[in-house]
Amino acid sequence: MKLSALIVDDEPLAHKIILNYVSDISDLEVTGQAYLPTEALRLIREQDFDIIFLDIQMPKMTGMELLRVADTQAQVIITSAYEEYALESYELSVCDYLLKPFRLDRFIKAVDKARANFSKGQATEDQSLLIKVDKKMLRLGIDDILCLESYGNYLKIHTPEQTYLTLSTMSAMLDSLPQGYLRVHKSYVIRLTAIRSIEGHLTQLSNGMQVPISRQYRSGLLDALR
Repeated sequence: MKLSALIVDDEPLAHKIILNYVSDISDLEVTGQAYLPTEALRLIREQDFDIIFLDIQMPKMTGMELLRVADTQAQVIITSAYEEYALESYELSVCDYLLKPFRLDRFIKAVDKARANFSKGQATEDQSLLIKVDKKMLRLGIDDILCLESYGNYLKIHTPEQTYLTLSTMSAMLDSLPQGYLRVHKSYVIRLTAIRSIEGHLTQLSNGMQVPISRQYRSGLLDALR
């Protein structure tokens, strides 16, 4: 799933720089651009954005004033040439503060932080997901999902009580899950808190299921558990 972004800045060059940086991030796209805060306010009221790149010093209204009146759940990343507004911005719960001119690596770090915050917010907001099983839609609690198993064009979802078969890919399902799930084999993803024991290249889950751990994923699993 791609994250949508809004650029709010009165300088065309700032838009150009951010657009160029965004082109290097595969799961982020700019779906709105505003050169005036009043323009931005209209866009925010008309559509949802996941991330807002916001300048501070702009005509008619500052970025801080815009934040106070805008009703948005977006992760806000300040992009400003003025560092003296940093403290005030954090009081408004901004995600990050980029001081112009900023480099691509610093921009990516800010986006990573926003993405993580966004994922946490989604997980807190909705602790379940809908899956299609036998021509009907079933709501499944995320906490019940212990393991995902690839099964041809389908996916097996293992829970403590039973296993569900749904038409989906592993990557699509992973996009719907919060942090705490890890791939341990090309065909398996497990919930870390469901691990009961690890012996050799097998892990046993809390429901008694044994899952293979491939060599390429073993060190990543051990690092995650540490």
